[in-house]
Amino acid sequence: MMMKITWSRMMFGTMLMSSLVLAACGDDEASNEESTNDSDAPTEESAGEGTEESTNESAETEPKVTEFEPAFPEQTRAPAVETETELDTEVVVEGLGVSWGMEEFETNRILVTQRDAAELLIVNLEDGSVSDPIEGTPEVNNEDQGGLLDVTVAPDFEESRMVFLTFSQDIEGGTVTSVGKGMLSEDETSLEDFEVIFQATPAYEGTLHYGGRIIFDDEDNLFLTTGERSDVESRDRAQELDAYLGKVIHITQDGEPVESNPFVEDEDALDGIYSYGHRNIQGIDYNPATGDLWIVEFGPQAGDELNIIEPGNNYGWPVVSYGLEYSGEFVNDGVSEHEEQGFVEPRYYWDPTSAPSGMSFYDNDAIPEWENNMFIGGLAPNYIVRVVVEDDMIVGEERLLTDEVERFRDILVTEDGALIASTDGGSIYQITAAE
Repeated sequence: MMMKITWSRMMFGTMLMSSLVLAACGDDEASNEESTNDSDAPTEESAGEGTEESTNESAETEPKVTEFEPAFPEQTRAPAVETETELDTEVVVEGLGVSWGMEEFETNRILVTQRDAAELLIVNLEDGSVSDPIEGTPEVNNEDQGGLLDVTVAPDFEESRMVFLTFSQDIEGGTVTSVGKGMLSEDETSLEDFEVIFQATPAYEGTLHYGGRIIFDDEDNLFLTTGERSDVESRDRAQELDAYLGKVIHITQDGEPVESNPFVEDEDALDGIYSYGHRNIQGIDYNPATGDLWIVEFGPQAGDELNIIEPGNNYGWPVVSYGLEYSGEFVNDGVSEHEEQGFVEPRYYWDPTSAPSGMSFYDNDAIPEWENNMFIGGLAPNYIVRVVVEDDMIVGEERLLTDEVERFRDILVTEDGALIASTDGGSIYQITAAE
């Protein structure tokens, strides 16, 4: 049964800054597992109606790292903004597990992955009903951050009924981030002929930083994000072109490298690599206003980044960072200037952390002032981040659902313009314009 709350205010300005200070306290512990993990815990503007107001106050609390200076003024600590539209929020579903990925495959019907149980469910957003687990999902390693991760459907799903999943898989030598596909049966009870099409080798004996987000490009190929597997002994592989760790990967629907990838002529590089130097990418989407591909990735303590992805670019991890090690020490002696080291500066970074997870641009006019804004799930502190983007610059931020005390894992915008958010606590939220 759906619970409904009418919100005449969904955001906060300076009046709620003190509550954010409290929420930010201890966010390092809340955003890591066993002190090494930043994304899971054991408990794991634009045109339109109305004119939103911006203050001179940042949406963030006081920075954790005062030694770093941004490369340009708009790179961090954007001013707080507030949505003018009156909004309704519904808890569509409760009682699920960690709901890691979502995809709308029919109007108001979404596929939802259950990370730990390795289950794929169908949720009806209109009546809150939840299907039995779909049979045929792959075996996973569900320790720590592992399990059944993201889900998307083929661009020709109505004809092919093909569903793509990412998951952490045990292979010889450790675990990998894998991509597989199977056909959803006509009765929607099983994935038929499921097969693994890609493995982000090399395997590593660890259970953290799998990345795992997938999205189709406009030529019906897949982008896959991976993490560098967290540990000091693995993180340097993000800089190495003979490993798929810490990368954006570009593959066909059969798991083969896309022929136009930037390193296909380099004998020492893996052909599937599109960009590199990433830490743990947890969100990916296209900006509908520009067509640019954006990702959001975890920093360590602070230094979470928004990046525009271009083929062949190196984004710097672990050589440079705007964050700190969990020990409190600087990363690589405190080198933060990306361009001076030959790396791409992030378009934006957070300090303190927002622990960003799944993201989606609002490509809809149902709430006009949100059009082309970015929405990101926040794991610690617990809220949804609204990011206002103009000319590739971040000009405003807003915090949604700060009172729900949920770890928001993934974000989806439906064809009807509803903002859907899944949580580690097993709830599915729906935000719409009030009628």
